[in-house]
Amino acid sequence: MVGPYSVIGSGVEIGAGTWIGPHVVINGPTRIGRDNKIYQFASLGDAPQDKKYAGENTRLEIGDRNVIREYCTINRGTAQDKGVTRIGHDNWIMAYAHIAHDCVIGDQTIFANAASLAGHVTVGDYAILGGFTLVHQFCAIGAHCFCGMGSVISMDVPPYVMVSGHPARPHGINSEGLKRRGFSAEALRALREAYKLIYKSSLTLSEAREQIAAKAAEHPELELLARFLEQSQRGIVR
Repeated sequence: MVGPYSVIGSGVEIGAGTWIGPHVVINGPTRIGRDNKIYQFASLGDAPQDKKYAGENTRLEIGDRNVIREYCTINRGTAQDKGVTRIGHDNWIMAYAHIAHDCVIGDQTIFANAASLAGHVTVGDYAILGGFTLVHQFCAIGAHCFCGMGSVISMDVPPYVMVSGHPARPHGINSEGLKRRGFSAEALRALREAYKLIYKSSLTLSEAREQIAAKAAEHPELELLARFLEQSQRGIVR
């Protein structure tokens, strides 16, 4: 279904079962999967808000079963990156959220109202961004993390970690969210110990990462954290 006064531009592909409300604008090249719900006044797939953009044939890709609420804006990629903005599956993106060019969003994330990403940001699976969270360009938001309301994030947020504030600071692991997702008590203990190695010990970040990686054989959930720390480009929130 496409609601009244919505505009679907050329180069747009929309999968079966996707519902589009009134007054939505979708420009291409954009590919949208199955069973999404896109509410009124959303703007998807328009040109990136980047002064270097010169009309290159970049695109937006959105997966299946996402909810995109009122006034959300999601832009296409740029030629300076991979040329694509990509949204995964089963994400809940609330009103006024903005996802800029070249962002890559995983699955099962939540963007509360007016959460905004600058360009080239990655967000891992199950991450939650509280209302009015702001993320600087090129930051990485790890899987299963929780960013409190109004967080201003200019460094990478490791998986499983809670942050809040301006600038964002770490506040332990996202234990309640992890419990809801079925993480065992043993896994939570391992993650708390890993958090202490990163934030509460005298170890360098490299030393902490090595110890976390060594424990990953016994606690597989630590592999995600060790790999994130190894690949971080901006450094992590402190």
